[in-house]
Amino acid sequence: MNYNEIGKTGMHVSNLSFGASSLGGVFHDIREAEGINAVFTAVENGMNFIDVSPYYGHYKAETVLGKALKEIPRNKYYLSTKVGRYGKEGVNTWDYSGKRATESVYESMERLHIDYIDLINVHDVEFSDMNQVVNETLPALAELKKKGIVGHIGITDLQLENLKWVIDHAGPGIIESVLNFCHYCLNDEKLNDYLDYFESKNIGIINASPLSMGLLSQRGVPAWHPAPPALVEACRKAVQHCSSKNYPIEKLAIQYSVSNPRIATTLFSSANPDNVLKNIAYAEEAIDWNLVKEVQEIIGNQMRVSWANS
Repeated sequence: MNYNEIGKTGMHVSNLSFGASSLGGVFHDIREAEGINAVFTAVENGMNFIDVSPYYGHYKAETVLGKALKEIPRNKYYLSTKVGRYGKEGVNTWDYSGKRATESVYESMERLHIDYIDLINVHDVEFSDMNQVVNETLPALAELKKKGIVGHIGITDLQLENLKWVIDHAGPGIIESVLNFCHYCLNDEKLNDYLDYFESKNIGIINASPLSMGLLSQRGVPAWHPAPPALVEACRKAVQHCSSKNYPIEKLAIQYSVSNPRIATTLFSSANPDNVLKNIAYAEEAIDWNLVKEVQEIIGNQMRVSWANS
């Protein structure tokens, strides 16, 4: 496995990392013991960066992950969690106040059974008043950094424009990493347009959802997926093409997302130890760049036909 530094943080992390959202039953119900074993499997096989949030499963993911982390030496992993998005009894809540951010950090440490957090993120800033993030949330986290409670500070969002806005308006050097999802995968490379900008600010880049929330999978997209029908169809044809080559599209998608050394790491999530091992094996195999080109042409051509007919 290859390792890259997240910006200038000194954290050298595996290029494929463990996203713990699945431990909260975000995608489907899990067997807790199996989920804990998935964490063990990831760390034992070289994945040294774990990302979670109190929002995932409304605290369940942090709770299950904490049970695993009690059994793993603290120097074997870097831990990232978040503030701002929460929930209880199936109801989502948001609170980006400085007071809640501070409380949330200590609550997360208790659930995770750790005494410091390597990277703390403001979660999905699109749901916030971004002025509050700049003027209240980030300063509260900076105070915790001064106290040694957290090591580094980041922000997350789907919309790259939002990440840039917050960085532009925050104090220099406060934001050390960004986490963005679905914008560096076989069907979407928008993150490329922002790499120079983030690097100019010494900000590390974390990519997530290499399967584009199921678009690039043999299972197919869940009912809630926001992709337009034309893109769903384009990706379905790409899946079929890979299958005809006896090359699972999941394998190609993982390999593509970890192929760019300018991106520190790519997160995937699974509560299944076998899936963890399979994805690690994918990441360590050489990518078929000809197949990448074919898949991207299939998706691009299908989208052009759809636009022409609309």
